Amino acid sequence: MIEPTVTMPPKEVRRAPARRPDPPGGTVRFPVLAVVFVCAACGLVYELELVALASYLIGDSVTQASVVLSVMVFAMGVGSLLAKALRCRAAVGFGLVEAGLALVGGTSAMVLYAAFAWFGESRYVLVAFSLAIGVLVGAEIPLLMSLIQRGDRSGRSGRKASLGEQDDAAGTVADLFAADYVGALVGGLAFPFLLLPWLGQLTGALVTGAVNAVAGGGLVLWVFRRDLTARSRALLVAVNVAVLAVLATATVLVDDFEQAARRAVYGERVRVAVHTDLQEIVVTGSPEGPPDLFLDGRLRVAGRDEYRYHEALVHPAMNGGHGRVLIVGGGDGMAAREVLRYPGVRSVTVVELDPGVVRLARTDPALAGLNAQAFRDPRVRVVHADAFHWLRGATGRLQERYDVVISDLPDPGITPSAKLYAQEFYGLVAQVLTPTGRFAVHAGSVADRPRTYWTVDATLRAAGFATRPYSASGRTPGFAAGPDRADRTAATGRGPGDWGFLLAAPGGGRPPALGLAPDAPRLRSLGEDTLAAAARRAERARGTALPPSTLVHPRYGG
Repeated sequence: MIEPTVTMPPKEVRRAPARRPDPPGGTVRFPVLAVVFVCAACGLVYELELVALASYLIGDSVTQASVVLSVMVFAMGVGSLLAKALRCRAAVGFGLVEAGLALVGGTSAMVLYAAFAWFGESRYVLVAFSLAIGVLVGAEIPLLMSLIQRGDRSGRSGRKASLGEQDDAAGTVADLFAADYVGALVGGLAFPFLLLPWLGQLTGALVTGAVNAVAGGGLVLWVFRRDLTARSRALLVAVNVAVLAVLATATVLVDDFEQAARRAVYGERVRVAVHTDLQEIVVTGSPEGPPDLFLDGRLRVAGRDEYRYHEALVHPAMNGGHGRVLIVGGGDGMAAREVLRYPGVRSVTVVELDPGVVRLARTDPALAGLNAQAFRDPRVRVVHADAFHWLRGATGRLQERYDVVISDLPDPGITPSAKLYAQEFYGLVAQVLTPTGRFAVHAGSVADRPRTYWTVDATLRAAGFATRPYSASGRTPGFAAGPDRADRTAATGRGPGDWGFLLAAPGGGRPPALGLAPDAPRLRSLGEDTLAAAARRAERARGTALPPSTLVHPRYGG
């Protein structure tokens, strides 16, 4: 019997499955998007930190923000192009880029502050850091895309991508950019509300750099470790450890550094240094001498000759009725001191934005002595508010208008105060003045910044005021001053400085008379003759007519 032939199926040969790299989806996509989110937040913190610190140190926040943002956006484009050279080694390239960004961004605030403190110039350092950070930030996304696309190609093993896979790649790009934008939002909100008030400029930048290094290094050394050679892995570990060590050391020494930098800026006689929510307040001077007051590194009160400034600002405006007086700014109390020397004053309202200035002027023995304890006088009422918004609300609720308004503000060249030198603000002042009231404005240096000074004059006239220009000379105690209450020429010792003022009256008719009230107290630097000479000196500097400054078209330079 012939057995039927049974064809047996061939014995299955089992092969080990080919090892495929982790796909961009699943467990890999989440850590990639998380790191993109963190790095985007860190990048925006670096950007905002440069803008904020440059505004404090250099002034004119609009100019500094424009420089930082434009340079960084340009540099990001350059960084995207340069990232092409690293595509063949995208993993190690991304790891080195993040380590460099952590180091440069984390130390940027300290280096910028050091340049200001020891060299007196930080503009070039600002541009250099903006370029470096922008290039590194611009290289991040292209390198991550190279890593993800390489994983896609390996996963497809040479076959043509299907339509679904192409859609998935497009979705990956969308996810990356979404994580980047959301991270930028979180970083932008964290900087003013968390980092700046809790850690400050220097420590906040260092901590941000450490977070950046851990996130970037962790992603490459863990998720993309298979794309690294042993040598590349050792290099990345060494670089990240070194960066974290530098940032940790700087964080430990940040207080000592800040004290040394403060001594370099203000000298050895720093008496008080306070950081408020708005600015840094520093009081210097010897125990037996008059104090000097600095706000964000700019000299606001020079104790040896502040009386020249405040007498010239206040007393010409008091020539007439002066029962009710409004002082805009003046948180140091010096203008209030001069106003309170008149027995006919019934009330003084001081509108100061920063409570820390008033608190220090009230409690510090040196400042309180210099302002004659003005804030303890029962006639003085302090309002902590933005003067523009306060005046908008005050125009409708005031039952009695002011006889005198005194604008004791930083120079209009400092952009945050520009709106308080705008035509709209002066229009609000006109509404709270009596028909015969007077308005005294500090308008910057006539000699050093004539265009700014005469722009204030044109703005007052456009708001319906008649103006009388005048100036006063003064000397600073030798410290480099910003564009506030001291002429830069005087600060460098090359000649006498000047303060420019404008006395204004509502109605646009005849300019107010420049003189002193019959009940004026005895003054150290001001008299009828000196006022007449001050008016002639200012008028000689008058140039061609200038357009007024408004909220939507500010015309004050940096």
